[in-house]
Amino acid sequence: MNDPSQNAILLIHCPDQHGLVAAISRFVSGNGGNIVDLDQHVDTEQGVFFMRLEWELASFTLPAAEIGPRFAAEVAKPLGITWRLHFSDERPRMAILVSRLSHCLYDLLARWHAGDLPVEIPLIVSNHETLRPVAERFGIDFHHTPVTPENKPEQEARQLALLADYGIEFAVLARYMQIVSGAFIAHYPERLINIHHSFLPAFAGARPYHAAHARGVKVIGATSHYVTEELDAGPIIAQDVVHVSHRDSVDDLIRKGRDLEQLVLARAVWHHVQRKTLVYGNRTVVFD
Repeated sequence: MNDPSQNAILLIHCPDQHGLVAAISRFVSGNGGNIVDLDQHVDTEQGVFFMRLEWELASFTLPAAEIGPRFAAEVAKPLGITWRLHFSDERPRMAILVSRLSHCLYDLLARWHAGDLPVEIPLIVSNHETLRPVAERFGIDFHHTPVTPENKPEQEARQLALLADYGIEFAVLARYMQIVSGAFIAHYPERLINIHHSFLPAFAGARPYHAAHARGVKVIGATSHYVTEELDAGPIIAQDVVHVSHRDSVDDLIRKGRDLEQLVLARAVWHHVQRKTLVYGNRTVVFD
């Protein structure tokens, strides 16, 4: 018997072809499901079809455990569909990786504590001790993994072991000021979310706001993306900008930039946990 308050969420992509929406909808309606949300997109250049479909399970005749195998056999395999199935009552376990800057960490924890972010956060990992008191304030386990060029492989192995021990589904790099190795990324493909300012590549380096101020920029931004081996160039989930002017000091730019980083990162995490993102190549489809 399915939980009457539970919905199923199906994310799919496949070569575009005639009858896809009908076949998928027929699977749901033919088993007593009531569709409550359907969003689709066709990349006409690549010839790829994308869809996010959500339906109620209150009157669905298939038990939740049988939905995936039946959909695979009856619909996905004949039509060449790549798919993922989720359920609305899932609360994914999220870890946060941080360094010394606290603004994104505090924002995520505040949203989680207020019940606005439907995740479990059992673990915070940092290469510095600075933010341990924040983790303790929220009752979250904190692990210090000091990373140096010499010990990076060993420390990343320790971090991966922690993520595995805590049953982490995905992790957020909330201004974690370390480059994550390809070996680390391979354990969490499309499940590591990063945030950075959007000055790259024009104002790279340790003092981008100072460089931007010197150039008199009029717009600053923030980008949140899935982590890949190409530094700060993974599939983008969320972006936004804020206007600045000659009246803004460097401190003003930094303050406005950090405010924007918090908002954009939270938006990206929300899209991810609501199962609204689909990665294809180095791009994302983010469903409304």
